[in-house]
Order: sequence, then C-alpha cells, then structure tokens
Amino acid sequence: MQKRKLGKSNLEVSAIGLGCMGMSFSYGPPKDKKEMTDLLHAAVDRGITFFDTAEAYGPFKNEELVGEALAPFRKQVVIATKFGFKFDPNTGKQAGLDSRPEHINEVAEASLKRLKTDVIDLFYQHRVDPNVPIEDVAGAVKKLIQEGKVKHFGLSEAGVKTIRRAHAVQPVTALQSEYSLWWREPEAEVLPTLEELGIGFVPFSPLGRGFLTGKISEDTKFDKGDFRNIVPRFTPENRKANQAFVDLVGRFAQQKKATPAQIALAWLLAQRPWIVPIPGTTKLARLDENIGAANVELSRDDLRELETAASKIAVQGARYPEELQKMVGR
Repeated sequence: MQKRKLGKSNLEVSAIGLGCMGMSFSYGPPKDKKEMTDLLHAAVDRGITFFDTAEAYGPFKNEELVGEALAPFRKQVVIATKFGFKFDPNTGKQAGLDSRPEHINEVAEASLKRLKTDVIDLFYQHRVDPNVPIEDVAGAVKKLIQEGKVKHFGLSEAGVKTIRRAHAVQPVTALQSEYSLWWREPEAEVLPTLEELGIGFVPFSPLGRGFLTGKISEDTKFDKGDFRNIVPRFTPENRKANQAFVDLVGRFAQQKKATPAQIALAWLLAQRPWIVPIPGTTKLARLDENIGAANVELSRDDLRELETAASKIAVQGARYPEELQKMVGR
C-alpha cells in the first residue's frame, strides 16, 4: 500500500484509510463484533494504517471495537477519533454540541481508555461549536498535545475562516469533510486554503454513502435504522435522477477494467497528493476492492473527460437534512 503525508505534518498514513463508523452506527444495526474485528485485522494485513472512529459512533461502541481490535498492532497504525458532541445520560443519544475545553479534556481521557492507548494520533473536533471560540478549542487540544495525550489536531466540516483561526493557535494536521465526485463543494474555497496552509484532507463518504458503487438503485430498501432514509439525496426519485451519475462512473470503470468504486476513489487520490479518503465498509470483498483503487491510474485526459462529463449532470437532492446541514461549513 502506498503512503501519503497529511499536509506539511509528519503524519504518514496509508493512501486509503478505513472509516469504521458503519461497523457500529448509522447504517442499520451494529455488525457482529467478531466479524468486524476480523475485518480490522484484515485491513492491517493489507497495509491500511489509518483508522477513523469517534465517540459519537454508537455512541462509544465503535471506539471500543476499534481499540480492542487494533491493540495488537497499536505501534503500526494511526487512529483518529473525535470530540464535540454531548450525550443524554439517560438515552445515550446525541444532545447537541459541546466543545468547552473542560469537556474536550474529559472526552480525551475517556477515548484513551476505550481505544486502549496512551495517545490519540489525530483528535478532530467533530463539528464546529458556535458557542465556543475556535481559539479555545485549538488551545485545549494544544495543551493535550503538550501533555503527550494527543499527537495531531484535526477539524471536521469546518469553514475556511474557522480553519485559519484554529491553525493560528495550534497547527491543524487534517480537515475531514465530505468530498467525492458527486459532492465537490470543497474545491471552491476549502482545498485552496488547505494547500496554502499545508493541511491534509481526509474525505469521508468518498463513495457517496455507497451510491457511486452502482449497488444502490431507486428500488433499494434501506434498513429502518439507516441514516440514508433521512437524506434528501437518497429519496427514491432523487436516486432515479442521480442514476446518470452512476452510469457515467460505470462507463469509465469498464474502460479502465476497474469497478465504479475504484474509479471514484482513484479520482479523489488524483486530486492532490495530500488527500487520503476513508471509505467505510463491513465486507472483506469491498475492503479489497477499495484498496485496489490505489493501483488504478487515471491520466490527465481521463480526469478531464470524467470531470467534463460529470459537470453536465446536475445532482439532485441535498447531502444532509436541513438541521444537520446547519452544522457544516461554520
């Protein structure tokens, strides 16, 4: 597996990481613990060194799974986790944002225990908290770095002004946000800012929450606990309208003797050398397929052709329901 550095930091990771959220959260009921442990071990065996989790995934279950599964390989892997939500002690459900410095410290201590480690490699603010100045957040993480509990500071779905303000207090190693062939908003302002500041970019949902794989149609029925049920882009009529996009990626995949997922990931890898996508999966065959994307070569002509064709297709439906959309780009 090729390696990449996240921006100007010295954080080197596999060119493709593994998003672990779906193993415990968001896409239906949690998966079998032994199966997911085996999958995480298989990922390490295949050269993946970058694993993404968060206290909010479960909550807490995903960190416990990842911590236990990766404990034997702790020295050779990079684990990223996140802070920034609060949880109702009675229901365990998310209950708004909380990035107060004292809360960040509490989360760090709890995450270290669940991850069975003495240091968090990359600690992201999960969503920008409008009630806490970002300078205070960056300062709290800076202190954790000085104490040796955290190595690197990250932001998720932050706007460019916030990124600059945070970076001035504690250098930001990585920004994690949605980016894929069918969600290209970061190209306008975010990518140039990251390039200028030397910050790495970690795209989540690089396969459009599974849609770009070509395995989802307008007739697909999601589990009742699946997050996509509330995403406007995934209504049956929008899926039907957006099929043109999948067909385009599929045509390219045939030309390149690759799969649609591999084309979507190879396109991301070709955008910048400091981009590291983190596709999630719960299946070994998909893991192997995603890893194979690192070997798909897209020439400048391929990229131009793909982007020209893609720009003619208007993607239908918002990527988040309204209340979640309010939490991004702050």
